[in-house]
Order: sequence, then C-alpha cells, then structure tokens
Amino acid sequence: MGLDSLLVSRDPQVIDVLRPTLAKLSVDVEVCRGARSGNEILSSEKFDAVIVDCDDLQGGLSVLESLRKGPSNKNSVTFAILNGSTTTRKAFELGANFVLQKPISPTNAMRCFGAALSFMVRERRRYFRHPIELPIMIVFAQGQELKAATTNIGEGGMAIQVMGKLPKTAVSKVIFTLPGASLATESKVDLAWADGSGRAGLRFLEMSQSSKENLEHWLAQQIKI
Repeated sequence: MGLDSLLVSRDPQVIDVLRPTLAKLSVDVEVCRGARSGNEILSSEKFDAVIVDCDDLQGGLSVLESLRKGPSNKNSVTFAILNGSTTTRKAFELGANFVLQKPISPTNAMRCFGAALSFMVRERRRYFRHPIELPIMIVFAQGQELKAATTNIGEGGMAIQVMGKLPKTAVSKVIFTLPGASLATESKVDLAWADGSGRAGLRFLEMSQSSKENLEHWLAQQIKI
C-alpha cells in the first residue's frame, strides 16, 4: 500500500523533480497549484505528507500555518519549500518538519524524502484502521462484562458493534485476540464515541509493551497487503 502526499505548488521545476523522486519511494503525489484549493483539499482529505511551496506560491505560508490547525492533517509530515523569502526557522515555527531550498535537485530531494520516509510510514500506521470483525469482551468499571465485535481496529483504538445499546456504565477495559495470536490482548480503554444504536469507538489508554508491539506489528502487516 503506497503512501499519499499532496504537493501545493505551481512551479514546474519543483513538480518535475519531486514526482519521480517520490514515485521511487512508493509515495503517490497529488499536485494542487493554488493555495485556496490546497486548503480545501486539506480540510477534507488525509495525507501522509504535505509539501508546500511557501515563497513562490501566493498564500503558500498560510497553507503551512493552517495545516496544523485542521483536524485532518495536523499530524501529517510536512515539508516547506523555500526560496529566500522565508527563513528556515520561520518554517519550523509554522509547523514544517522538513525544509527544502530552491533550486531542488533530484539528489537533495531523495536525501530529504528518504530521511522522512519512516516518519511518513509511522503517520500512516497511526491513523490506519483495518476493517475486521473480531470477537471481544468489554469489561465495565463495576465488573460487568459484555460480548461485542470489532468493525475496525488501529493503533489508537477500535470501532465496535454491540447488540442493542451500550450500557451507560463507564468502560474499563477490552480483551481481544488478534488473528494468528496465541495470547489475548488486554487494554484499558475509554469510550470515544457512541451513536446510540450499538456502534461505538473505544480509545486505547494503556496496554503492556509486548501487546502494543504485537498490535503494531500486526497492523503493519495489514498495511502491506
């Protein structure tokens, strides 16, 4: 499964260099040539990486600045392309993780994006949700237990389906077994959301280090499929 990036630039030299560079790293590139349209895309779509031409695109700096304020891409790995007007320090203050200076050569681009690749993969894993139906046991604060099933699972939590309505008692923990695992995973959780018809989201709060590593490894395998 490839990574997704958005390049906000109208500079043909930048586009011509970055497209093949990112393709070699299995990163798909969507090019947006305007700041306003870039903001619109970023408000509704999620990207593993966002690359903004800050100095040569009118409104480019505002795209970089607003990126961290929106819910969709506030944690995306962000690259600022500069051309003398904006300082590197300013770009970092506005939320950039990496900075590229024009003119951008293929060698410099590969060095920068190669160094950032692990962060991009980590971001993909962080928000990735794998659709799967697993039987689980929910334990409530007063000891009550309820059988349910997942509809998806990720590093941060799971979406679940229960028969009827979810009890109003505070949720304490969840117990489940990943496919192929010999031991069950147990995690303290809290209720992230519920729609009143049996669908809900549980947020992982605390699990053992070995369980966390097993979950991360299993999810990484699903991303590759």
